[in-house]
Amino acid sequence: MTTVHGYEGTGRGFDVRFRDRIAASDHAVGEVRLDEPIRHAPDDPVEQWAFDALLLDARPAVGEAVADADPETATYGQPTAAELVSDDARLREAFGLLALAHYRTEPNDLARLLDAPNVRTRTLRHEGRVVAVALLAREGGLDADTRRRAYEGERVRGNMIPDVLTSQLRDEDAGARTGHRVLRIAVHGAVRSRGLGAALLEAVEREFGDDVDWLGVAFGATPRLCRFWAANGYGTVHLSTTRNSRSGEYSAVMLRPTSAAGRSLADRHAARFARRATGVLADPLRDADPTVVRVVLGATDADPATDLTDHEWRVIAAAAFGPGLYDAAPGAFARLARAALVDEGSGLDERAERLLAAKALQRRLWPDVADALGYESRRAAMRALGEAYRPLVDRYGGTAAAREADRYR
Repeated sequence: MTTVHGYEGTGRGFDVRFRDRIAASDHAVGEVRLDEPIRHAPDDPVEQWAFDALLLDARPAVGEAVADADPETATYGQPTAAELVSDDARLREAFGLLALAHYRTEPNDLARLLDAPNVRTRTLRHEGRVVAVALLAREGGLDADTRRRAYEGERVRGNMIPDVLTSQLRDEDAGARTGHRVLRIAVHGAVRSRGLGAALLEAVEREFGDDVDWLGVAFGATPRLCRFWAANGYGTVHLSTTRNSRSGEYSAVMLRPTSAAGRSLADRHAARFARRATGVLADPLRDADPTVVRVVLGATDADPATDLTDHEWRVIAAAAFGPGLYDAAPGAFARLARAALVDEGSGLDERAERLLAAKALQRRLWPDVADALGYESRRAAMRALGEAYRPLVDRYGGTAAAREADRYR
């Protein structure tokens, strides 16, 4: 049992993550609505004050009022905190969208929206009603001493992405670059899949792109969210090795550079992420969803280099086309799998890419791979892995790989 409204519990996380999946299943689903309060009398004045003060009853605009909204009819808004406070309807519609779209909304989120000095609110409105909203936090632009202290382990509040790049990923210069992190973005449920989220992000870039080095985001990585951000030009630079306490997912950090300096920052971290992927996926990220792995790597703007020796190419080619064995050189298979997933032109279908992620990169046991990906047996999964490597040998392999493969064609 869970709740789906208010600040307490994790009910909205349930609503966001599981309701659609349950509805699409064969299970009979029942929903119970509780209107009579348990903790207080109906119409309790203190409770009503709390609801009003903390916007516990904030709701988006009614669906009928925004049903015709699309990017052509929507107007970009740049409301200040003072303007939101003075326009109760707009504030409630914007905050209601944010509350309904995310896992757990807290009173601090409202305080941050209205009071945080580095946070801005941007909206799209259709006929005066809010249909999309984004919260942006300005980060970076740190002086040398602050960057040094962050590198040595001191937490720099209000700078989530620079902090990760500096303290965790050991880039002392990362905090010098300035950016805007998208804290949250939400689109009205009645008008989703019409391009309003993309339109809002484009408007944000037009407004801020010349003044910062990057736009960024950090979120609990799901295939749908990763595809959305990748489609809007954001590239993966990091995947956390612990699960987010709110979303239950591993968190991805993605950047969209808007200057030459931002491009340099994004490129070096994309390359480093691609290089370390073969290590972290086989250990702390072994239980990550293989679909998330393939999508996150596919959104990494890095060189799909393999760095394989001729001998390693012969081992892989022999396993793909002849009597060779995966177990003879799993590291080589992992590096080629990483290159294929980073390269959007590898030509593999989704199931083959998930197989590369689960077996070659995450090093899962064969029975687990077969079960997770729906192969009828361990042997069927092994055959499929060999077949998946055939086009990779042809695409990326050199003379040594071709000669070995031709012996068995």
